[in-house]
Amino acid sequence: MSRLRFNRSRAVEHLRARCGKLCRAIDAIGPLQLRVTDEPDLFEALAAAIVYQQLSGKAAATIHGRFEGLFEAGRPAAQASLSMGYEPLRSVGLSHNKALAVLDLAEKTVCGELPSRQRISRLDDQGVVENLCRVRGIGPWTAQMFLIFNLGRPDVMPATDLGVQKGVQAVYRMRKLPEPDTVLRRTRHLAPYRSAASWYFWQAADTQLLGNP
Repeated sequence: MSRLRFNRSRAVEHLRARCGKLCRAIDAIGPLQLRVTDEPDLFEALAAAIVYQQLSGKAAATIHGRFEGLFEAGRPAAQASLSMGYEPLRSVGLSHNKALAVLDLAEKTVCGELPSRQRISRLDDQGVVENLCRVRGIGPWTAQMFLIFNLGRPDVMPATDLGVQKGVQAVYRMRKLPEPDTVLRRTRHLAPYRSAASWYFWQAADTQLLGNP
């Protein structure tokens, strides 16, 4: 089972001490409730990440459920994906590019080009990103989501994520949505607990508890 690789209380105390504006957001939002998945299979976790890309939660969950239904016991597997091929993946709602991405992921998993879950968990953050980005359809954002929500890494700031950008805008009372380089610059001092900070930025964007900038 995956676990957060850091202490929640220590992370929140650090964020409070480092940033008064974020401290206000933490007071409004409440305890850190960042959770990581207990999915031990790398192919299954990454296939789900591909399915969920650029879709609303409800739509993605529906398509993912249909995708799981293609497999025995509802557990997506690399070899089974290769055996069934492109058309069944398209039939459950995957786009052309996502179907190709799942097949590329399956091929790289079967041939051993993609490290096992155990091996990849021993890599540093940059090593994880570099390995995952070898797969078609997986870029830095998806790799960063994997670092946070599957490996529980403590210091990830997905600066290209729209929710994080909106949260940073709200917390820091910025008139315009910040560019990724601005997000990185404004949150550098929150290391080494930027994964926890990211979670609070997401909540700030979703709840709108902080009002307009």
